[in-house]
Amino acid sequence: MKPLIGLSGRRVPAESIPLFDYTALHGEEVDVHLSEYPKVLEKAGALPVQLTRNTEATEVVRRLDGLVMTGGADPDPELYGEEPHPELGPIERGRDDWELALIRAALDARLPMLCVCRGAQLLNIALGGSLVQHLEDADAHQRVDHPRIDRCHTVRVSPGSMAEEIYGGDVPTNSLHHQAVGRPGDGVVVTGTAEDGVIEAFELNGRPEVFAVQWHPEMLSDVVDPAFVWLVKEATRRARVVY
Repeated sequence: MKPLIGLSGRRVPAESIPLFDYTALHGEEVDVHLSEYPKVLEKAGALPVQLTRNTEATEVVRRLDGLVMTGGADPDPELYGEEPHPELGPIERGRDDWELALIRAALDARLPMLCVCRGAQLLNIALGGSLVQHLEDADAHQRVDHPRIDRCHTVRVSPGSMAEEIYGGDVPTNSLHHQAVGRPGDGVVVTGTAEDGVIEAFELNGRPEVFAVQWHPEMLSDVVDPAFVWLVKEATRRARVVY
């Protein structure tokens, strides 16, 4: 049986999408999921399912074998006790609250979980950590005007870490962020950094079912990225035990 892996996503006003910009749909909302996540999960041997915000976190986590917390907007700095930075992007507090509930439910259930970009930042917040709201050299990391497959810097991984086990060594990555982990949360072990010291990968002490990266591995190659291979293996192992 293929493992069932949930994907978080965004909810935006219908009129913000040209396809739905009709007067009759103004005030309606659209759930948005980027397709590269389910595509890579399907290639890795999983059964991906795109989650809606109307799913109660604890209940849906009980029915999943794995979870991917996806990228997106800047988290609300109120969540870690800070005032907004002038360069803070638009926030989606409803998404923040729902995804934090998903993360906490997954941690409680020891559900295999891969956290990507914003997802990694939210995991750190859920554990009591903070973010750097705007990187000092943001232009080196927020390369949204370049092709998303552009491997623009290398993440140095710690010897003996899960990151090294998953990737086999340092990782050339893309970069689509202007924020990053600041103060690590409880149990966070930093195991990957960019050349300038920005935190790019981390693990949780004693929690080998959780892995977080700041880059976007789902975008990088027609070959399934090792992080998704790892997640599907962990989810398959869990599914065999549960079922």
